[in-house]
Amino acid sequence: MPIIVAVNGVAEVYPAKLVTPRYNRTEAVADREQHGQSSSTLDHPALVAQTAYQQQGPDRSHPTPAVLARDLMTTPVLSLPSDSRLVDAWTIMSHKGFHHLPITSVHGTLVGMLSYHDLLRHVPELITSDDTQQASHKHAAAIMTPRVISATPTTEIREIARVMLEERIHAVPILDQNRRLVGILSTQDLLHSIATHGPLELWT
Repeated sequence: MPIIVAVNGVAEVYPAKLVTPRYNRTEAVADREQHGQSSSTLDHPALVAQTAYQQQGPDRSHPTPAVLARDLMTTPVLSLPSDSRLVDAWTIMSHKGFHHLPITSVHGTLVGMLSYHDLLRHVPELITSDDTQQASHKHAAAIMTPRVISATPTTEIREIARVMLEERIHAVPILDQNRRLVGILSTQDLLHSIATHGPLELWT
């Protein structure tokens, strides 16, 4: 399933990139020998290590399915309506340790993302302003990022990770077929999965 980019409610598909299977060094040697090229030019220690790894590793003649967003995402997701005050978002993030909050419209659809970094720019104003009542009435919609990159529960993790790297983002909201928020996937979720469950089988 594709990655979706929405700006002010107008959605489009994020440019897809073909991910080719890993091409190991043993296959490279076989190809070279087929074409009359010597394998002596290859890094011998690395070739030996690669061959030993493949002999000890699991049988990859039947690859496992790739990990999907639904396997790692955090759900349910706490979100805020666009007319929420900044002080409310700050309180939630500070107390719960969140770094990203999805912002929804009055109809419940995703319209933006609010990050901890967005709020940090307004902390002095919220804390030290002489008129704290006026400062606290600023809304999340005023500083949220309206360009939201989202995925579906069946989007492959490797595709989400690629987009995170390209866009330099740390969280991707997960939406169902009606574009309703059903989860969120962050870099912390990815790291937690690697730390607790070992290497991820990302390749189909």
